Amino acid sequence: MNTEICFTPARKLARLIQSRKLSATEVVRAFIAQVERVNPKVNAIVTFLPDEALKAAKAFDRKRQKLPLGGLPIAIKDVIATKGVRTTWGSLVYKDHVPTEDHILAERLKKAGAILIGKTNTPEFGAGSQTFNKVFGATRNPYDLSKTCGGSSGGAAVAVAAGMVPFADGGDFAASLRNPGNYCNVIGFRPSTGRVPAYPHPYPWSNLSELGPMARTAADAAFLLSVIAGPDARAPTSICEPGSAFLKPLKRSFKKTRIAWSRDMGGLPVEPAVTKVLEAQRCIFKNLGCSIEDAEPDFSGATEAFETLRGVAYQHRIGALIQEHRDKLKDTVVWNYEEGRKLGAPEIAKAEALRTALYHRMRKFLEKYDFFVCPVNQLPPFPVDQDYPTEIAGTKMDNYLDWMKSCYYITTTTHPAISVPAGFTDDGLPVGIQIVGRYRDDFGVLQLAHAFEQATQVWKRRPALAQ
Repeated sequence: MNTEICFTPARKLARLIQSRKLSATEVVRAFIAQVERVNPKVNAIVTFLPDEALKAAKAFDRKRQKLPLGGLPIAIKDVIATKGVRTTWGSLVYKDHVPTEDHILAERLKKAGAILIGKTNTPEFGAGSQTFNKVFGATRNPYDLSKTCGGSSGGAAVAVAAGMVPFADGGDFAASLRNPGNYCNVIGFRPSTGRVPAYPHPYPWSNLSELGPMARTAADAAFLLSVIAGPDARAPTSICEPGSAFLKPLKRSFKKTRIAWSRDMGGLPVEPAVTKVLEAQRCIFKNLGCSIEDAEPDFSGATEAFETLRGVAYQHRIGALIQEHRDKLKDTVVWNYEEGRKLGAPEIAKAEALRTALYHRMRKFLEKYDFFVCPVNQLPPFPVDQDYPTEIAGTKMDNYLDWMKSCYYITTTTHPAISVPAGFTDDGLPVGIQIVGRYRDDFGVLQLAHAFEQATQVWKRRPALAQ
């Protein structure tokens, strides 16, 4: 019974709590039991709050408020400040840090009635698409404990996949929602710039790093997005459209919808195991009534733009820490900072110009097509004790970011993108498919994701250890 509660869709759980067919206490107890049973194997939830969560659930049951997420447990990524609850950013610098205020995201989740059950693991400062750090160690893939879960929202993806929470938040700079969603057979949605506001934020004018939902289905991702999306004056780039827009039904007809299909995004190395899974699902879009063509936009300049602007972002992110705490920071975090230090105004201006050109090429490309569909990752999950892949399909990677190009190319275009469960390799490892939509058409992306997942039912395959 506990396991079935844990794998009940979040929207349905919310309705059951509101109608008093289940109490928040019953629901939270079920998830606490699942965390206690499964988490020691995967290390997804790194600060666990069972007593506090149970107390909050009992208080909710007494009050019986009508709140959208009322009584549902949530574990918040450990880069999001939570008032009175340890937030480490996966760094030794902050291993004992307890914030005195909530991040907007935590604030909105609590206001909507979600009950904080813990914090999810992340690489240090969210740097890298492999979840490990010196504070808590590595998070393991629930489908194969010897493999990575991806990152940086790896703890969140594993917690959702293994039924330890009904949904979770994450952040995406290079690939950090889509990559772990892909590797854990769940939804990871990078919404449009400003869709989910961020505050406190060291560089609020930046539009590279975005917050978004992780869930087992597109409908539950939309449900969570309905709470965390919407404008806030503290986040100057936030979109004015309210989050409630995501509560509309996702079902729609896709007859005559034009899909641009890309196997390698214009020449990126892709492992055959990934291509095999994705090609087998091409027919799903045809069955939905879509017309499909092999095509991709021109991504030239994406690597230079992304690496330069990432270097700038790390001046904001750790510039104040580097002098005093360099010895406590992992080498790739320091590398990002040092790469940024090399930049001058001409390099930064060129990167902005390249990114502008990329945006307009993608915008025009999606005037011809309704959606762009491509791989999320270029290889299946790799060993958990490997920091990052150094080679893909025989091609050497130049740095720890290179293997994320299939995601960060999309990041540079500022278009919404989602990872949707698409299948499994012959040895049982998850593979997701990436759906990219028109600028700010976040709802349309969720609609196509919903249609695809309902046709394939791949999302229903649970990790054996979580059943």
